[in-house]
This record gives sequence, structure tokens and C-alpha cells, in this order.
Amino acid sequence: MSTEVDQFLEKVKKWPNKLAMLRSILLDCTLQEALKWRVPCFMYNEKNIALIGGFKAYCALSFFKGTLLSDSEGLLHSPGENSQSVKLFKFTSLQEIIESEALIKAYIFEAIELEKSGAKVELKKNENFEYSEELQKAFSQMPEFRTAFEALTPGRQRGYLLFFDGAKQSKTKETIIAKHIGRILTGKGIHDCVCGMSKKMPACDGSHKYL
Repeated sequence: MSTEVDQFLEKVKKWPNKLAMLRSILLDCTLQEALKWRVPCFMYNEKNIALIGGFKAYCALSFFKGTLLSDSEGLLHSPGENSQSVKLFKFTSLQEIIESEALIKAYIFEAIELEKSGAKVELKKNENFEYSEELQKAFSQMPEFRTAFEALTPGRQRGYLLFFDGAKQSKTKETIIAKHIGRILTGKGIHDCVCGMSKKMPACDGSHKYL
């Protein structure tokens, strides 16, 4: 058990007992745990299997390769319309988790077997994404921005495209794109550290919040 996860659960204000129960179930399935991206992450042989976390309306158990799970019961949800890999359980009561424990474990063990098999999610390739009008406008106004964007790794490009397209209104999308131009010009991905203080380089671990 991770002391960092202990501390996380001690401090969390939303769904503490539900998250603690989910943690217990995951550990009972012989997974290792660590705090990643500021939430509890559960792994098999250092490979990420699942996350737990609280949201306003529910707490969730999220599977990194959820789209590969058979989900015969049709219980998994997509976290967003552009999600290509993650699927999650949503819970609003402790009793609901307790009554579903055997079923939850079945999904966890299937996720572990998928990881053992080396199964990979086939992500939509960048060339199949269309640049939004707002992004094309930003490119036309700043050619060096396009050059920097296209110099990013395919994964970093994909991350930005999905993030930008998450905004529904054009003005909001323009604002978000403008906010991230500086980061892209320096070759940073949306989740990369830009303050230089992260202990998990190149990923951001939230250290910038304490500067």
C-alpha cells in the first residue's frame, strides 16, 4: 500500500469511503498502487490498469484500456465523446460498490489479462483528425505555430487536438488554443512539465502549484 494514496484518501473531501472501498477491491486483485497525476493509480507489473477518483456527481473506477473490455453487462461509460481508450464505472453509493464487488473484480481481472496479452488500443491516427477552423486560423496568423505543432510527436499532437475539440463554442476554443501556443512553441505536450520542478519528468506532477 502506498503512503501517498493513504494521504490522498485522508484529505479527499468527496466520496472518501467509496474511494477507499474501490481501493480495497483493486488491491485485493493483487494490483500495485501509486499516486499518479494526483490520483490513485493501480498497476500490474508497472503497467497502468486503472485509476480511481471523485467527480461532482459520482466517483469513478477508470480503466486505461476500457474500450478493449468485453463489458458484457454494458456498465462502462465513456469519459468524453473523443475518448478512444478509457472507460469507467460510475458509483454514487457505498452499497452499490459493495453489491457489485464480484462484478467489479471480474472487470479488473479481465483488464489484467488484456495487459498480460500485450493488447493495444488502436488509436485514431492524426491524419484522420480534421483541424478545426479555429486552429487553422491560428496557424494562418502564425506560421511558426503550425511548424511547431507539426514538429510535436504524434501523441502530443493528438492530445492537443482532442483537448481543443472538447470546447463547444468557437470563442472558447480560440481562447484555449491561444493559451497553449507558448507551450507548443517550446515543444511541450499538454501534460508535459513547463516549470522544470516536476519529479516525474517530462510529465507534470503538479509541482508548479507550489512555486
